[in-house]
Amino acid sequence: MTEPRWLTDDEMRAWLAYRRMRNLLDLQINRDLAADAGLSEQDYDVLSTLSELPEPQLRVGELSDRLGWSRSRLSHHMARMERRGLVIREDYPGAGRGAVVKLTETGARAVREAAPGHVASVRRHLIDRLSAEEIRVLGDIGEKVLKPLADGSSDDA
Repeated sequence: MTEPRWLTDDEMRAWLAYRRMRNLLDLQINRDLAADAGLSEQDYDVLSTLSELPEPQLRVGELSDRLGWSRSRLSHHMARMERRGLVIREDYPGAGRGAVVKLTETGARAVREAAPGHVASVRRHLIDRLSAEEIRVLGDIGEKVLKPLADGSSDDA
């Protein structure tokens, strides 16, 4: 058995800071979103994804892929969002069991009204605390880590 490659002190500091930052940042931004707009982060993810499309609708499978969610998780969340009138699911024309998720006017209004407060929260808790260079580096790091994860090739490091 090979010896594990233990983290150095600097690597451990970076790892722990990242984990704590991610957890607390997500918690705070989610709190702000709920308080300001009555939406969860998951609601906002669905609504903003749909609202950015020329035709604010997607097949369920494509939406789950874009969000990185299982279809089961998306289905359960869609049911809650449908009850609130934010989205509707309809049969996809020409597909036996396929469905499409559509943004309702209520959902479009909710994401439009939530966006200014959401971006203010992201700015207040992250962006405005960083220099332009740190923002560029953070973007580079995020893309570097995400690419192999998204491609399914994360074991190639």
